[in-house]
Amino acid sequence: MPSAGGSLLTIRPGRPLAGSFTPPGDKSITHRAYLMGWLARGETVVEGVNPGADCRATLAAAAALGAQVAVAPGGVRIVGCEGHPREAEGVLDCGNSGTTLRLLAGPLAALAGVSVLTGDASLRRRPVARIVEPLRRMGAQLWARDGDRLPPLVIRGAALSPLDLTLTVASAQVASCVLLAGMFATGVTTVALPGPARDHTERMLPAFGVPVRLGPARAGPPGGRTVSLTGPAHPVATRVRVPGDFSAAAFFLAAAAATPGSVVTARDVDLNPTRTGLLGVLERMGAQVERTHVREEGGEPVGDVTVTGPDRLKPCDIEAAQVPALVDEVPAWVVAATAARGRSRLCGAQELRVKESDRLAVLAAGLAGLGVAVEELPDGLVVTGGRVGGGRVAAADDHRIAMAFAVLAGRADGPVTVSGAAGIRTSYPGFAATLAALGGEVEGAGVEVGP
Repeated sequence: MPSAGGSLLTIRPGRPLAGSFTPPGDKSITHRAYLMGWLARGETVVEGVNPGADCRATLAAAAALGAQVAVAPGGVRIVGCEGHPREAEGVLDCGNSGTTLRLLAGPLAALAGVSVLTGDASLRRRPVARIVEPLRRMGAQLWARDGDRLPPLVIRGAALSPLDLTLTVASAQVASCVLLAGMFATGVTTVALPGPARDHTERMLPAFGVPVRLGPARAGPPGGRTVSLTGPAHPVATRVRVPGDFSAAAFFLAAAAATPGSVVTARDVDLNPTRTGLLGVLERMGAQVERTHVREEGGEPVGDVTVTGPDRLKPCDIEAAQVPALVDEVPAWVVAATAARGRSRLCGAQELRVKESDRLAVLAAGLAGLGVAVEELPDGLVVTGGRVGGGRVAAADDHRIAMAFAVLAGRADGPVTVSGAAGIRTSYPGFAATLAALGGEVEGAGVEVGP
C-alpha cells in the first residue's frame, strides 16, 4: 500500500464527502485542562483528550513542573502540585505549540526559580512580547531574544501583584496567561478584551473552584468583555470531559459546503459561540447548517453539526470584527471561497501572519499554484471562486494549511500532493483516516501523517 506518512499527503479528486465522524478532543480545552490539573489540589481526570503533539507538549511540561501524570485508554490522570510547582531541571520544550508557551508563562511568573521555554523553529518565530510586558508589570522578570520579542523565553518568577490590563488585541492566549498568573497574586486581576475571543479559560476556572466575574467591554467592537478573578486562588481537582474540536471538524464541514450534494455530520463537537463563527459564514454563503443534540457539558455547549452543500455557493466577505470567532478556521473558509460564484474577501486578519506559518502568504501561494485566482492583502485575501487544478502545494509544516489543501483536493481537476503535511500530527493524527472514511481518495488511506 502506498504511504501517506512522512511529510507528503496525496489526495485524488473523487465523489462528494458524505457521512459522519467524531473529531479529536478540543485542543484548546485539553491544554487548559492539563494546566489546571497541574496546578490543582488532588487528582484531575481528563477524558476525550486531544491526542496531538501540541497537547502532549503541555502534558510533558506539567510533569516536568511537578505533576504526576498517568496516561490510560480512559483518559489522562493528573495529580497536581497544589499551586506549588517545582522548578524544571531542564529547558521546557513546547514543540510547535504557542498555547503551551504562552499559557505556561503565567503560572511560571510566580514560580520561585528560573524557567526557560522554547520550541521548534516555527514556534521560535512567534511573538511573545504581548505576554512579556504584562507579566513584568505583575513583578516577574522575563527575557526573550530579538529585543524580548521571540522565544526562547526566560522567566524568573517573583511574588506577583494583581494587574488591571486592557488588551489592544482580543487575544485569548494573552488573557489566559494573565489570568493564570493572577491566581498567584493577592488582589483582583482584571483583563479587558476589546472584541470577541475564546472564553475557554473563564469557563474552566469555575469548574476547578476558581470563581471569575464577567463584565461588559470597556471599548471596541461587539463581543468584548472584562474578566476578573481574585487571588490567591487555589484550584481543586475535578473531572473534565473534552468535547470534539470544532477547528478540526471545520475542514470537513467546509468541504461539504463547497460540494453540491455533500452531507457531512460532525458529532459531539464543541459549539462554543466564540469558536463557531465559520458556521454563520457558511450559512451566509448558502450552505445548509443544522445543529442537533445540543447540550452543555463541563460549561461548554456541545452537539452535532451537519452541513449540506448547496447547488450554488455565494461569495462572502469577512470583516475584521468577525475574524476572532473564526481565526483558526480561515484556511477552512478558503476551501468554501474557492467554490463560490464570485469574489470573497477577508480583511483584518493580519494575526494569521504569525501563526505556525504566515498563513496568508502560504494560502495565497498554494491557491495560485492550483490555478485559483487569489490576491494577497496585507491583512487578508481576496479569493475568486472557480476551477481548482491539480498539482503540488507546500503547507509549510502548518497543520491547518495542510488539512485545508487536503480537503480542497477533493474537487480539484487532478491529484493534489501536499508537502509539509506532517504538521497535521500536532492536532489531528487521525485526519487521513477520517478523510478516507468520508469518501476522500487518500493515497495510503489509513496510514497516518507523520512519524
